[in-house]
Amino acid sequence: MALDFLAGCAGGVAGVLVGHPFDTVKVRLQVQNAEKPQYRGTLHCFQTIVRQESVLGLYKGLGSPLMGLTFINALVFGVHGNTLRALGRDSPLNQFLAGAAAGAIQCVICCPMELAKTRLQLQDAGPARPYRGSLHCLAHIYRQEGVRGVHRGMLATLLRETPSFGVYFLSYDVLTRALGCAPGDRLLVAKLLLAGGTSGILSWLSTYPLDVIKSRLQADGLRGSPRYRGLLDCARQSYQAEGWRVFTRGLTSTLLRAFPVNAATFATVTVVLSYARGPEARPDGDAAAPAPALTQRSSL
Repeated sequence: MALDFLAGCAGGVAGVLVGHPFDTVKVRLQVQNAEKPQYRGTLHCFQTIVRQESVLGLYKGLGSPLMGLTFINALVFGVHGNTLRALGRDSPLNQFLAGAAAGAIQCVICCPMELAKTRLQLQDAGPARPYRGSLHCLAHIYRQEGVRGVHRGMLATLLRETPSFGVYFLSYDVLTRALGCAPGDRLLVAKLLLAGGTSGILSWLSTYPLDVIKSRLQADGLRGSPRYRGLLDCARQSYQAEGWRVFTRGLTSTLLRAFPVNAATFATVTVVLSYARGPEARPDGDAAAPAPALTQRSSL
């Protein structure tokens, strides 16, 4: 159990390292001013960040998701497994319910972590930066806005994570069964990567508009006076100003990130288990495939 948890955490770290630049681009596109957009699209945003802030600019706010990764893995995988056992049967419906429960509970850590990540991703480069890191950012927000400020965007996060994790675990379970992921299959790793990547895309598509609203709420007031009174007001103002397309802002970057993030996660899990357990844990051995609980649908 401890080894599986270690492998899952290592895979999650790899996924964050691979996917964080795409997440930075996604957040920049989601919150930019529609009247005077700074970026023309995903590629232009990438190029602008690298040109103005170097490659390191793509990794702004990295400390926050890495810092909370262990706790999120413990909550997501523990809650999913225990909920599935409590429900008594491994069925598609129970996979969805267990995933939804895991997604809801991990919001306690996910929301403040994403708040710090978003603030760090959006702050300007230079010595006058307001935040020195994730913990300093959260401490600064707490001093100014209290506990409520640290949990800004919690409702949007909860509404996003609960169904999306349900979709993720359900689709992963269905796909691994459909692809015939069986012990000893020499294409096992490729099939797991395909299942994980596809599940990640489906889970993001299921609730992406809420992610846009969450990012806007968490960035609100960072550059000027606060504009939104809450989730519904943010959705209403965003729609009135920019139309329905506002709820797809940054979607291309997010979907481009989904496959490599899950690929890095699964590959790392496989390597860790392979070297730790020996030949019997390798994809061409006789050991069982990594459990669904080792997968990482990264929301970061």
